[in-house]
Amino acid sequence: MEDTHTSAERDLFQGCRAVQLERSEESSCVSVKSDASLDRPIQFKDGDAQPDLHRVHQKGSEAELSCVSMRSDASMTQPIRFNSGETLRDLRDDQTGDLQQNSAQLVDDVLQKVKELHKTTMKRKYDSLYEGMKVQENQTLLNRIYTQLYIIEGESEGVNEEHEVLQMEKRARTKPSQHTPVYCNDIFKASAGAGHEEKIKKEKAQIKTVLTKGIAGIGKTVSVQKFILDWAEGKDHQDVDFMFVLPFRELNLIRDHQYSLHRLLLDFHPELKDLEPKIYEQCRVVFIFDGLDESRITLNFSDEEKVCAVTESSSVAVLMRSLLKGDLLPSALIWITSRPAAAHQIPSRYIKRLTEIQGFTEPQKEEYFRKRISDEHQASRIISHIRRARSLQIMCHIPVFCWISSTVLQKLLEEDVSAEIPQTLTEMYIHFLLIQINMRKQKYEERDPEKLLQSNRGVILKLAEVAFRQLMEGNVMFYEEDLIESGVDITDASVYSGICTESFKEESVIHQRKVYSFIHLSFQEFLAAFFVFYCCLMKNIETMQLFLGEKYERCRSKKSSLYKLLTSAVDKAIESENGHLDLLLRFLVGISMECNQRLLQDLITHKVNSSESIRETTQYIKDKIKTDDRLSAERSINLFLCLLEIKDQTLAREIQEFVKSDKHFEKKLSPAHCSAITYILQMSGEVLDEFDPKKYNTSDEGRRRLIPAVIKFRKALLQWCNLTAESCESLSSALQSSNCVLRELDLSINDLQDSGVKKLSDGLKSCKLEMLRVSMCNLSAEACNSLSSVLQSSNCVLRELDLSNNDLQDSGVKLLSDGLKSPTCKLEILRFSGCMVTEEGCGFLSSALTSNPSHLRELDLSYNHPGDSGVKLLSEQLEDPNYTLDTLKVDHGGEFRITAGLRKYACFLTLDPNTANSRLLLSEENREVACVREKQPYPDHPDRFDVWSQVLCRESVCGRCYWEIDWSGDKDVFISVSYKSIRRKGGGYDCLFGVNDHSWSLICSSSSFIFRHNNLETGLPVEALSRRIGVFVDHSAGTLIFYNIYRDTMSLIHSVQTTFTEPLCPGFTVWCGSSVKLSS
Repeated sequence: MEDTHTSAERDLFQGCRAVQLERSEESSCVSVKSDASLDRPIQFKDGDAQPDLHRVHQKGSEAELSCVSMRSDASMTQPIRFNSGETLRDLRDDQTGDLQQNSAQLVDDVLQKVKELHKTTMKRKYDSLYEGMKVQENQTLLNRIYTQLYIIEGESEGVNEEHEVLQMEKRARTKPSQHTPVYCNDIFKASAGAGHEEKIKKEKAQIKTVLTKGIAGIGKTVSVQKFILDWAEGKDHQDVDFMFVLPFRELNLIRDHQYSLHRLLLDFHPELKDLEPKIYEQCRVVFIFDGLDESRITLNFSDEEKVCAVTESSSVAVLMRSLLKGDLLPSALIWITSRPAAAHQIPSRYIKRLTEIQGFTEPQKEEYFRKRISDEHQASRIISHIRRARSLQIMCHIPVFCWISSTVLQKLLEEDVSAEIPQTLTEMYIHFLLIQINMRKQKYEERDPEKLLQSNRGVILKLAEVAFRQLMEGNVMFYEEDLIESGVDITDASVYSGICTESFKEESVIHQRKVYSFIHLSFQEFLAAFFVFYCCLMKNIETMQLFLGEKYERCRSKKSSLYKLLTSAVDKAIESENGHLDLLLRFLVGISMECNQRLLQDLITHKVNSSESIRETTQYIKDKIKTDDRLSAERSINLFLCLLEIKDQTLAREIQEFVKSDKHFEKKLSPAHCSAITYILQMSGEVLDEFDPKKYNTSDEGRRRLIPAVIKFRKALLQWCNLTAESCESLSSALQSSNCVLRELDLSINDLQDSGVKKLSDGLKSCKLEMLRVSMCNLSAEACNSLSSVLQSSNCVLRELDLSNNDLQDSGVKLLSDGLKSPTCKLEILRFSGCMVTEEGCGFLSSALTSNPSHLRELDLSYNHPGDSGVKLLSEQLEDPNYTLDTLKVDHGGEFRITAGLRKYACFLTLDPNTANSRLLLSEENREVACVREKQPYPDHPDRFDVWSQVLCRESVCGRCYWEIDWSGDKDVFISVSYKSIRRKGGGYDCLFGVNDHSWSLICSSSSFIFRHNNLETGLPVEALSRRIGVFVDHSAGTLIFYNIYRDTMSLIHSVQTTFTEPLCPGFTVWCGSSVKLSS
């Protein structure tokens, strides 16, 4: 192969990267590109001309080198030399007799020398990295600059679906602290947190396969490098004989060829050539497959084809699949790295441990900057600035962005200490691009400046076009054929004449093929946004159509093409489920700013006055956030970040003022607006007192989006919010945030179920919550098991736990009692009211108190059936001074309380004839009422409703009561509760149920429900399933709930939380043609 590249091209092809591995000239063929190999063709063993590549892969002898094993001429003609001066070939040729007599010893000697050579080769290959251009002065020893990354076991929420920068944004808001951290070198080791017996079991059951996820630039490849280097230097994993690194970007190039595993390893690691294939089965081997997201190999795990021997040939896909399934080298350890979106390619059953690299923590960021920047004062200033700039702070969780930031900020401060420092992502990336252009100016200063400017512009635009077209196809790693498809001539020196060597990477890989990528996905998105903006200015129809699709016609038809481009881009971005255009949109609106256009003036020949377009776009984005009910939480937050990118803080200030006001219900909020409110609250350093999403005039979805904001409040009242088990995931994530200040949490009357409490328990173990109420949350005994584990957690500081109105039964009490016995449990108040507890449950509680007598002060067992023996058992401990218990509630007990659901509170009601309007006809038992045309001959009575066709029940409701009603007819009926003091005479609103502050009514029609109180109506989006209605009242708690009963299934219609100041009576308003019956 002739050297067709100019010296200028080689400047680019050096391939600078934030963290780039040094590929030694003595390393494998995968990375070597010596001058010799460029000047003359490869010399094969038999002296023949270079054979057809495909035929070489089919050759027979495994010991022979194929054309893919490219090494210098010297290494091809001379055997490898060891320290003793002997060679492996010498050992074979000169000691044939000895081998026959003592072959085992000789094999051991050969193996040991190959192992030593392999370690030496790997150490030389991985002991340094490059930051910046790949030149000697930028080479840095890995151990000098390496900063430990935060790696967790498992994965964080949303990691596979969301845009990667959005994941960093979410992580920055919640600061998760709950996950088990894993050190890079411990990925194959059992978790340190496991109990002794469990740990032994884990160690015996070797963690064979590890999948590590992490977004682009987060440090996956550097983690691999550090792992290998520590092994090669003898610091760790010394029980491992060989480590083999097989990057997917290199495997892609041979995906259509046939290989045996032995041949594949020889091509990547030629120092193994004297190993017998069977040796692999006797050695401890680690395979590292780096960059699954870059794979173009189809790993079809349903395919039955497999290989079981290291000398058996097949496709690369079959080899990999056989290794992962354990058909090939079953004892080998395997480590796969991947960006999140691609990780699903390997079924979870083949992964024994899942880890996620979350980047730098706050202390690790600072450590990185102080290691990289020798000037301590300058490092401190840069760290301080990044902490103040929200967008930069978020991105600096990514190591490669730390490098970009330090490169830009160092350069700016060196040139002018008082320079204006970039505040936004767009500004940072523009300055980074300008630094690369200026570096080229210095390198080629002898050239004509005008020609250099034109060359710069042409190069950037071509790279920007590559960035855009590859991004539209979803590619971040591409090959020569991809560049050609994008119209880039890879042999054109004017395109790659040294510009952007720090932002466009090129690597030589197996077969001396080239792999290209930008320094980071975000920089590719920045250049893509620049290309879109430039094409808008130049009215490039093809690009606009490719980017906007069907929205392009809208863009053409309006007066301001920039305004329509930006708003069309907003619409296109918010339609994406995974947010793949989120960052591009932020860069696009940022580049459109006139101040940023001025920075790019050498590249943009046609500038545009954008102030009016930006102003209108800003309003368009605000309106979307405030009114678009379709916006997901993620897209809402990204739109808010777009506002920050164009330095508009008006919405943020407006939200802060709104949250602190007492006018929450006056303004209708879209779910997107709620997402923005949550974001602002999470970002705020201010701690607030009480959070009640019911006070906000929004939908259930809007209230759910407000939930993560609980971390900034001391008290959260989330009862009656229609939360489900799914809601508990986001709530648990919020509780696990290290900056969560929540101390009291009320989740009562939500359908959380056991699964919800289980999800919530992870958060409860990590936060400092002191009071938790989960009354009436449809829980059973299994929920107690989850809560018991919380009480036994060393981090738990719960002082009050309310489990009332859940059918926990004695089995649930037993499970929770295990937690109460724990010395870590500091619970002072425990409520089991209405939980179907008998004397057996009392025994469990008594035992728990005996084990841990020093904390529980109040125990509520009302509305249960403790029996005389249960009451006696606990009363003895109440009176014993050795126990802190000072309050025991066992009122409203009885055997009938051991009834499932709300029917344990059933009360028998009768209609009061003295209150019935004269057009109401009551049954003999006073259990049914109908409205008739003829007046009934009722005597005058001061309690009778004389105008409205209404009736009250005789019985007052006190404590907890539940009753059911069947209604019929073609007219509406009002099912109500009312104070007895309601007026009875006259036709005013003060007499009609639901139209005054003395009564609450559910208006039932054949197809819908309306709730009315104090003449305020609430339309309820609930389908009427039947004409049976259940009503539950807890007078002391101020709770009123209406249910629709269908085949013994209770569906919530509406719930009310208030304060009842008088006794309540059930009542009914019945219009002519309808009737109501109290059910048995």
